[in-house]
Amino acid sequence: MKTVLKVLLGIVLGFALVAGGALVAGKRIFDHFWSPDPESIATASLQGLQAQNRLTALVASYVAVVTSTQHRFGLSAQRTLIMPGRVRYEVDLGQMKPGDVTWDKDSHRLDVTLPPLMIEGPEVDPQRIKAYDGGGLLLKFTDSGEDLDKANQQQARSELIRQAREASPVAVAKQAARQAVAQSFALPLKAAGLQPNVRVRFRGEAFPDPGPFTPMDFARPWQDVVANSH
Repeated sequence: MKTVLKVLLGIVLGFALVAGGALVAGKRIFDHFWSPDPESIATASLQGLQAQNRLTALVASYVAVVTSTQHRFGLSAQRTLIMPGRVRYEVDLGQMKPGDVTWDKDSHRLDVTLPPLMIEGPEVDPQRIKAYDGGGLLLKFTDSGEDLDKANQQQARSELIRQAREASPVAVAKQAARQAVAQSFALPLKAAGLQPNVRVRFRGEAFPDPGPFTPMDFARPWQDVVANSH
């Protein structure tokens, strides 16, 4: 009886050792053939971004107030225009190339270079435009009003773009784009069990100090930035 028990125990132990060895070997095989490849993951992320084509990092509204004056026949006419407009800060992700994404396996750092930030617009709703004038004979009997409106609209559009290009909103838009792109690359890498340091820059800029990925966090609402930029 004892002999039978010993035999059965030996068989059980043998199966346990074989199963344990199979598990260890299986894990090694799995790790060898299925271990996450950071470069492949980054390439897939890049292709996903390129498929999106455009990244809208920020949408901001501005208001231009301009005044034009015209003189004719010893008379003068003046008209003031108030034009609200909206602009979009975008990045053309379709311009990105494989060389814009590099992986450093020693430091687990992924460096991403973005094409230049673009400012699209302004988009103007004609119904929101307001014009004021002081009246007078020149406006009443000539086409000065139309000329003043055309001049004001051109100046107003230029003024909206000038406001949109100021340092504060551009900095916020770039930071939003960097964080959105960093998130797109970091999340798949983190899901694969990696702890990447993702650095994102625009072409012609230096890389920021490396650091672990953190969720998207805007320092201030864009409305505050626009309000403080005037």
